Amino acid sequence: MGARIEKVDLPGIGVRHDIVTEGGRRVGVVSHRDGERDLTIFDVDDPDASSDSISMTDDEAAALADVLGGSVMLSSLASLAEDIAGIYVEKIELPIDSPFAGRPLGDSKTRTRTHVSIVALSRDGTVIPSPTPSDVLYAGDIIVAVGTRAGLDAVSRLFATGPD
Repeated sequence: MGARIEKVDLPGIGVRHDIVTEGGRRVGVVSHRDGERDLTIFDVDDPDASSDSISMTDDEAAALADVLGGSVMLSSLASLAEDIAGIYVEKIELPIDSPFAGRPLGDSKTRTRTHVSIVALSRDGTVIPSPTPSDVLYAGDIIVAVGTRAGLDAVSRLFATGPD
């Protein structure tokens, strides 16, 4: 089932977009005419009554969008890999003692050495989709990689011990 989004005009206030979940819950985002926004949770028993509302700054809204967008991207990648024989998506944690900790991703030459693509980094709950060679790696980063089984094993070794 696709997501159901409903738009409600709020005269004098702005507009509200509601998302109705598969479980029947309703979550809304009120976009005020002055640029402010609120995340609204609706009452289970009365879908027209708000049970809670959270005002969000620009930074908070962007962070929430990043987290939600990143988790959707990772789910989509995992589903895609299930449909293609021999291709896998794997999350690899950068070891504390990795020779690449504190260095740009490009220094690892991952794609050249392993034929694996790094499609995202996850750090402290934030996802960096499509990281660039200049993005710096930090110990504990979760590296999301797509490739063959042999290639992903090679990436794990590369980040653990460095190039052979």
